[in-house]
Amino acid sequence: MFIRTLLWGTNITLGNFTTIEDDVIIGDNTCIGNNVTILSGTRIGANCQIHSNVILGGIPQDLKYRNEYTLLEIGDDNMIREFVTINKGTASKMKTVIGNSNLIMSNAHIGHDCTIGNNCVIGFSVGMAGEVQVGDWSNISGLTAVHQFSIIGEHTMISGLSRVVKDVPPYIIVAHDPLQYLGLNLVGLKRRGFDSKKLEELKAIYRILFQEKRNTKFALQLIENEFEQTIERDKVLDFIRHSKRGIVKGYRE
Repeated sequence: MFIRTLLWGTNITLGNFTTIEDDVIIGDNTCIGNNVTILSGTRIGANCQIHSNVILGGIPQDLKYRNEYTLLEIGDDNMIREFVTINKGTASKMKTVIGNSNLIMSNAHIGHDCTIGNNCVIGFSVGMAGEVQVGDWSNISGLTAVHQFSIIGEHTMISGLSRVVKDVPPYIIVAHDPLQYLGLNLVGLKRRGFDSKKLEELKAIYRILFQEKRNTKFALQLIENEFEQTIERDKVLDFIRHSKRGIVKGYRE
């Protein structure tokens, strides 16, 4: 097996008492704080900030792991705060992937084979089990626990202290226990440039899905028949139809 040696970009800042193993790549202008541990198989992009006591590329906390060669890939412009731990992949997907321009707050844990998109916020002390998928522009608030294999759609907001055991469709806010739909993520969507017409379309789609208490299969067919085809409509339909574990609940009685 071919193992890369340590490859450095330019203008890298390295703190005191930091350990970096072989087979690590670090991009330009990345700043690494004190007492950081970066283990073999880790790839870090450019312009990242890795704060003190972070551990990257740790061995997966999965009993199926058999020391196979896997990776942790971290994109550009990420900020990873104190005491974050991110494990590398297993034979399942061979790598854990963190996209670009994410903020991962202190004490968060991201397990093996997870995929985090771009422009996400992972709140403090979020615990994310293995093989979770998180879409772009998602915001997972502090002290949330995310069950393995969960899928979180893009532009979502998950309130703090939540327990995610079902898939979360795109564009919405969810909260409570059990987790339930509370409405559109209006603040986030407006910040991303969604206009009033698009917001009304999404409100109407989710009203049929969650508020009118229809069978999910029938609701999806109704949405497909009654709404003009758009990127957003199709993302909602595709997400729910491909969910293997089911989606969050609608409004509580």
